Amino acid sequence: MVATFKIAVLGAQGVGKSAIVRQFLYNEFSEVCVPTTARRVYLPAVVMNGHVHDLQIMDFPPITAFPVNTLQEWADVCCRGLRSVHAYILVYDICCFDSFEYIKTIRQQILETRVIGTSETPIIIVGNKRDLQRGRVIPRRNVSNLVKKTWKCGYIECSAKYNWHILLLFSELLKSVGCARCKHVHTTIRFQGALRRNRCTIM
Repeated sequence: MVATFKIAVLGAQGVGKSAIVRQFLYNEFSEVCVPTTARRVYLPAVVMNGHVHDLQIMDFPPITAFPVNTLQEWADVCCRGLRSVHAYILVYDICCFDSFEYIKTIRQQILETRVIGTSETPIIIVGNKRDLQRGRVIPRRNVSNLVKKTWKCGYIECSAKYNWHILLLFSELLKSVGCARCKHVHTTIRFQGALRRNRCTIM
């Protein structure tokens, strides 16, 4: 059991990856899109089923390519720590085809360059902006089948704006990294000791 679970959040510009992180951490959302230009590191603690787990969430700016080795990883400030995480969250905008192609490329590069431990390193694909369902460019079933059956990755759709499936995302993530105590069917998650308010939003 690892003391701290390291999580990398990757995605193209404007997909809402930082919004997902901020919604999870601070229960807030801003309509103003501020581009991520540098790596941001957050060190929250979560309580799942009565057990505390430390997280290190790293929100990365869009990268041109996944670092092929440790030297390249640490030579680029924006990529530091990217090859040594325990799980990857790859975010795309369900209304933007190019953003899906971006994470498709990054996922392939992760598999090709991070040889050691890759098979045990979970990758979760996240389709954000579910509240803009009418603008979807790829049918959900097509993406889900590709991700789950072909890529063998987890798949979740969420809305950072309405805090829909944000907790579910991180709950599933903790289960996927092998947290034995988190694998109970009725998993409950609390963030920094305080239960979040239940929200009901019609999508």
